[in-house]
Amino acid sequence: MSRPNLTTSLATRLVELFRRSGLEQGSHVTEQWAADTLEVSRTPVRKAMVFLAEVGILDRVPNRGFFLAQDVGALTRPDLSGDADVEQTAYFKIADDHVGGRFTGSFTSADIGRRYRLTARQADRVLARMESEDLVRRKAGGRGWEFQHVMATVEAHAQSYRFRMIVEPAALLEPDFTVDADAFAQHRQQQEALLHGDILLLPRAELFQVNASFHEMLVGCSGNQFLLDAVRRQNRLRRLIEYRHQVDRSRLAQQAREHLRLLDLVENGDLKEASAFLHEHLDKVRSIKTGAGPEA
Repeated sequence: MSRPNLTTSLATRLVELFRRSGLEQGSHVTEQWAADTLEVSRTPVRKAMVFLAEVGILDRVPNRGFFLAQDVGALTRPDLSGDADVEQTAYFKIADDHVGGRFTGSFTSADIGRRYRLTARQADRVLARMESEDLVRRKAGGRGWEFQHVMATVEAHAQSYRFRMIVEPAALLEPDFTVDADAFAQHRQQQEALLHGDILLLPRAELFQVNASFHEMLVGCSGNQFLLDAVRRQNRLRRLIEYRHQVDRSRLAQQAREHLRLLDLVENGDLKEASAFLHEHLDKVRSIKTGAGPEA
């Protein structure tokens, strides 16, 4: 399966360390203490702590170091039950295996149970979740399952972003574009929460949904249902391949800041500038995720 990069993985371990140590808001967190406790060198610890400062879990004070920005209680997510944890692991393993070409063709619930060591009830719940997200569907006649068409190649992913670079910036220039004040406030709050720890703490599926729904909201303000339907379809198609990118969260702080900048531009009525900025934003993300250079 895809694994977090070193910075994301080490940042997660640091948060767990803060929890175990019962640190209070404002506690001084030294690189040496963290490195010694986790038995790693100071260089990767420093990179992880800089990332934690970017997402609002640590405060970085010049010439003094790092301090815990929140009480550890605010960093705690409800513990998952054993069954939920097993199902979540299986869900992402199935997604990763399908995108990686290791699990294709039709299958049954029993196949899922055997392959991913799930009980019949767990397998049914995983499939029900995947069906609700349009990732799998029942075969004609109701016997067995098959995957829906999703993006599974780098080129398809790149084409999806180029399509979005055409549709989404254009949506901001539609004649009926109207700011939905309540939706803007909700999404501003969500993006700000990402910069106050949620980038690291949210589950992959929820993190994807926060950012996908942000783009759907912007396009929805255009009043053009055809544009909104196109973006929603792209989000359904790219969900599985995007999950792979959610394991590396070190780049997401900049993405959240750009989303907030887009909200500012639109709310200020600078729609042409917002459209150009959105095009640049999507191109930048496309370049990062597909390994291709930015378009001219």
